[in-house]
Amino acid sequence: MSGIKSYKELYIWQKGIKIVLLVYKITKSFPKEEIYALANQLKRASVSIPSNIAEGFARQTDKSFNHFLNISRGSLNEIETQLIIAKELEFISDDNLFNEIMSLIEEESKMISAFCKNLKD
Repeated sequence: MSGIKSYKELYIWQKGIKIVLLVYKITKSFPKEEIYALANQLKRASVSIPSNIAEGFARQTDKSFNHFLNISRGSLNEIETQLIIAKELEFISDDNLFNEIMSLIEEESKMISAFCKNLKD
């Protein structure tokens, strides 16, 4: 990671922020009774992605950073699962937004996996 001065320079962190914004956007259409249930869980899981990337970067060891990246990847899987559930429950009607966020989740997961591989090499 030589040359990188801040976690904010990492494309995986930047993409994580974009996922957070889209999760907040997509959960606006959820029924009111879901505000403190599925919507809240989606928001918390999405915020944990860039947060864990930032925390791992601050630890300044590849092993620790890898650990936090794996937590971020787990949160991505959690969000993906919850979005599928929300779609099946018809809480999400905007197919374009759903497809956009699902695509970003897939890209982010692949990027984090590649980043982890680079840390180990």
